[in-house]
Amino acid sequence: MQSACPNGSADVTGRIASLPLFHKAAGTRIVVVGEGPMADAKRRLVERAGAMAVGEAEAHHATLAFVALEDPGEAAAVRQRLKAKGLLVNVADKPDLCDFTTPSILDRDPLLIAIGTGGASAGLAKHVRLRLEAILPQTLGALARALAEGRDRLRAALPDGDARRRAVDAALRRGGMLDPLEDASAERVTGWLANPATDAPARLETVTLTSDDPEDLTLRQARWLGEADAIYHDAGIAPAILARARADAQRHPLDEAPAAPSEGFALILRRG
Repeated sequence: MQSACPNGSADVTGRIASLPLFHKAAGTRIVVVGEGPMADAKRRLVERAGAMAVGEAEAHHATLAFVALEDPGEAAAVRQRLKAKGLLVNVADKPDLCDFTTPSILDRDPLLIAIGTGGASAGLAKHVRLRLEAILPQTLGALARALAEGRDRLRAALPDGDARRRAVDAALRRGGMLDPLEDASAERVTGWLANPATDAPARLETVTLTSDDPEDLTLRQARWLGEADAIYHDAGIAPAILARARADAQRHPLDEAPAAPSEGFALILRRG
């Protein structure tokens, strides 16, 4: 579920409105204030995360709180008391009183996909999740567990961190041995671990951009941005385009671009 607590939306500079985090709550106490369907939904969410829903009297044991009260004045007063005790507070349906939002959740345990709109529209987040539910196979969880169980074997086969990342990227990309959208991928992990580097050849691709709008990227271009280990780009490439790249991808000026593949996946971005 998602509380309506907007913090704005991403702008063309590539900034994001909220910092998305997964908070480990198992074994902790989280304050939930209120009664009725809205408060009950918050308690179910808290318990689903392995935490204990407690009242305001136990706020000194908690770091997070949900307030689900219909009366605006009462909700603001409770929030103020909880804030004074150092808690981060979500006030249901009170956008200006929220420190954090709760996204719509797609659960493929241990893979968890959180879809947020910064509180702009809980309905939109829900329907995006429902579309993804129809696309993403239930076996994604099994694939994630198999990869976790094989982590030590992968490190033994490929001690170099960059080599491991390239091998995993190659295996998980569309059509790869471990394509996440194929039901049988989880069953292939053991075979892949026997020689994970075979699917990770050096690559060099070039994209010529015709627009500064990331919405104009083709599916292939967007995928390459998300996969590339290194990006060589014109100084004038829009920040919103570069924001689609992996956060840990190395960035280089265009004049340093290689002439041929050497190692990993290098992507050249030019303006049209």
